[in-house]
Amino acid sequence: MPERFEVGLPDGVRLNVEVTGPTDAPVTAILLHGWTLDGRAWHRQVDALTAAPLGGAVRVVTYDARGHGRSSCMALPTATVAQLGDDLAAVIDAVAPPGPVLLVGHSMGGMTIMEYAHRHPTHFAARTAGLVFVSTTAEGHTHTVYGLSPRIARLIRLAETTGAGVLARCGSWRAPRALLNALQPSIRWMLFGDRCEPSDIRLVTSAVARASLRSIGGFRASIGTQHRLDTLAALAHLPAAALVGDRDRLTPPPCAESIAAALPATELTVCPGAGHMLMMERPDEVNAALTGVLRRVLAAPQRGVTPAGTGA
Repeated sequence: MPERFEVGLPDGVRLNVEVTGPTDAPVTAILLHGWTLDGRAWHRQVDALTAAPLGGAVRVVTYDARGHGRSSCMALPTATVAQLGDDLAAVIDAVAPPGPVLLVGHSMGGMTIMEYAHRHPTHFAARTAGLVFVSTTAEGHTHTVYGLSPRIARLIRLAETTGAGVLARCGSWRAPRALLNALQPSIRWMLFGDRCEPSDIRLVTSAVARASLRSIGGFRASIGTQHRLDTLAALAHLPAAALVGDRDRLTPPPCAESIAAALPATELTVCPGAGHMLMMERPDEVNAALTGVLRRVLAAPQRGVTPAGTGA
């Protein structure tokens, strides 16, 4: 069973954290979920990493981002991807033993990793030994057209942005479960590709129900405007992987292709028929990429990695 506890942040937000694996494991893997989700999204990857033969080699950490899951809500000005990068630095200091860290991010979680690297380069360099990007982007909504014509996509984005502004002012309230159940067909269309297990839809709906309306609306602006390809280009020395589904309506293949171009040594995997929720839709492919990078981290000569301060 995972160990569950809270990490307190300087602004009073408390993050729900779950940790599985030995404290003396040579590598710590931190798995960061996407917008409106929570740490449960990674359950198949946690199982894979903690099973033999990797079980004793890695300590696995998942946590709910501020305003998501069991973590507490926050002031609206801190509902930004930049703040999430600061939060990640704090989580690493709080829960990762001395040694290399493997960072794995889905969607907003991948953007969080990029913000951490951008805002805390010294801390990042001291701790990070490998990267896995799942269904994410370094270019905001540049490539997001929802699988539709550009004209219709612009209308949807306008409606989405307007709605996000309204939701952001709703504080810690949460969407009614009955409403979310009615919206399940839309959730399924937006997030999944050709195949979808009913249990996965239920998990996603449950996660959205746990997210505060402030976080659902508040993070939208910074997600849409973030651009971090230059930051990624400085990380080309790290073992990395990027995965995307060819039916992803939110972060389509050009998003992963630009990440791979910025990180030339990255192993790029395009999953036919898959949508945005690759860790659920294609767990075998995601697990293979994750364990591949992990094995490269384990095989690398150990640097003098120590807990670093958060200064730039």
